[in-house]
Amino acid sequence: MSYLSSARYGKDKIRLFRVVRTPTEHQVVEYTVRLLVEGQIEVSYTKADNSVVVATDSMKNITYALAKTSPHILIPERFALHLGSHVLAKYDHLSSAHIDIQQFKWTRLTGPGGQHSFVRDGDEKRTVHLDLVKKPNEFEATMSAGLKDLLVLKSSGSAFEKFVRDEYTTLVEVSDRIFSTAVEMDYTYPVFTIPIESLADDYFPAPTNSDAAPATMWDVRIPQIAKSTTLAVFAEDESASVQATLYIMAQKILEQCPPLKSISYALPNKHYVPVDMDYLGLENKKPANAEVFLPLDAPSGLITATVSRK
Repeated sequence: MSYLSSARYGKDKIRLFRVVRTPTEHQVVEYTVRLLVEGQIEVSYTKADNSVVVATDSMKNITYALAKTSPHILIPERFALHLGSHVLAKYDHLSSAHIDIQQFKWTRLTGPGGQHSFVRDGDEKRTVHLDLVKKPNEFEATMSAGLKDLLVLKSSGSAFEKFVRDEYTTLVEVSDRIFSTAVEMDYTYPVFTIPIESLADDYFPAPTNSDAAPATMWDVRIPQIAKSTTLAVFAEDESASVQATLYIMAQKILEQCPPLKSISYALPNKHYVPVDMDYLGLENKKPANAEVFLPLDAPSGLITATVSRK
């Protein structure tokens, strides 16, 4: 005997690029969107009844339509909320929407033509995840955001000593080493609600002013504060370990961003191993003399943690 215990479906890898034109300059965003839904869709699985299925192609078209009309398109957190609330308000039989957005980096050029010219100056991506659940009179939102693929490196100011040594240990203690990682960070907001009645005529009740609502979840400065704090701690901390530096990063972000509930990091080690040049009579293994390194992708350490507000 079996039964359908859970079901979720939707459209993945929706690629979109939007140009927002004003008389003085253009603004651009590029997203990859995943939109999944749950609800009264069991019969599409158990009875081959498609009458409850909103086609995933329609979900793609809804995403493009809102990309054209939403005043929140430039802020991925707000666009996710607009998209999710629109879908749940339109289709009564759907009970929740689950949205992931990755935003690709485009940085404005300076100088003549900069009002409409941009450069992809890094692989880092902003990320947003939203779980939106329909309640009798409101939508309940659980949201996290952050970044990934932010590659950083410093050639000094990092040590790794006094770790467990036993019969399996071959790693040499070092008082100074290269520290490099691809930062993945995710911060969470407290659960919040949106009154369904506020969505009349598809109006989504979020601030549109980029400076609106400081020290709340609508504060658009939070992504930049989180990134700049991460980079500042990375550069300035005399790191005893990746773990110790991670904890300082998270603590400082929580101090500066009162709306946030917790911060999670995943920091994979990007190893740079000194090349042994003893056969040439050249000293390149001691930290003070190491200048030529072999970059190694695997195997690599992976350091993760979540730091939460009490």
